[in-house]
Amino acid sequence: MAQIGKYNIKAISNIVGILPGTLRAWERRYNIISPVRNDAGHRLYTEEHVYILKWLVQKVNEGFTIGQAINLYEAKEHKTSKDEVLTENFQSDHLVNKIVSSLLSFEEGDAHNYVNEAFSIFSIDKVLFKILAKVIILIGDKWRNGEITSAHEHFASSFLRTRLGMIYQNLPNNKHLPKLIAVCGPEEKHELALLIFTIYLRRIGFQVIYLGASIDSDDVEQVINEVNPAGFILSCTLKEHLKKTIDFAIKIKKLEPNVIIGIGGHAVSNCETPIMDSIQELYVGDQQANWDEWLKQNFNYK
Repeated sequence: MAQIGKYNIKAISNIVGILPGTLRAWERRYNIISPVRNDAGHRLYTEEHVYILKWLVQKVNEGFTIGQAINLYEAKEHKTSKDEVLTENFQSDHLVNKIVSSLLSFEEGDAHNYVNEAFSIFSIDKVLFKILAKVIILIGDKWRNGEITSAHEHFASSFLRTRLGMIYQNLPNNKHLPKLIAVCGPEEKHELALLIFTIYLRRIGFQVIYLGASIDSDDVEQVINEVNPAGFILSCTLKEHLKKTIDFAIKIKKLEPNVIIGIGGHAVSNCETPIMDSIQELYVGDQQANWDEWLKQNFNYK
């Protein structure tokens, strides 16, 4: 029985971490999937499409070109890899749950042990994206939904900031790629997702000046004059700070028209369609594949 299409292109983009434009290009060039269309002509994707696209993104993140990944899939070489991926996903999800449980029980020692175990099994990138990033999301969702107290959220955030800070401090600040400034939007204090993105940028060679929590918007002109950055990365987690973050981006652009601006964070990824449409070119995405695409478009990276 044919599967029913139930995900639109925005949903599938968020699920698998592919920008809509990239997804359309893959469909057009390689015909790897053929989404059905509803009465309005909009694409609808099935669970099978989700599996195929996740598999392809996994291969692309491992260093294959999309063409090579599709060849692997079509040659059915993915059968063994699928088992490996399932085992890896089980291990990482198990550690995510253990870390979250430890943090919500205020068991700092146990949480450190589980993070250390993750580093003994996975690469830094996989620990960042498959484990710590998921922990941040789960803790944040529980806090926003009222399932945990602010004390739990603060304790977990402090722990995660320390572990991520250890990684960040041990990375060289290369001068291979352009200089960027990473900072939260006005009044925004939630900086963990921004810190993960900053670590990723430094690992691939960008010079990143990490400012963390929001700065006074009146100070931005002095920062630009002193640093002369090629780009600003802004992060916004809470919905109530989104408008000020967008206004801040506009202010930066007026001060320095040539600077490249990227915006990300939970509030951006989950904003309403009209807002997303207005900032689509600035949106860096919330998955590694999104980030790579944005960097490629704006800095000719890769």
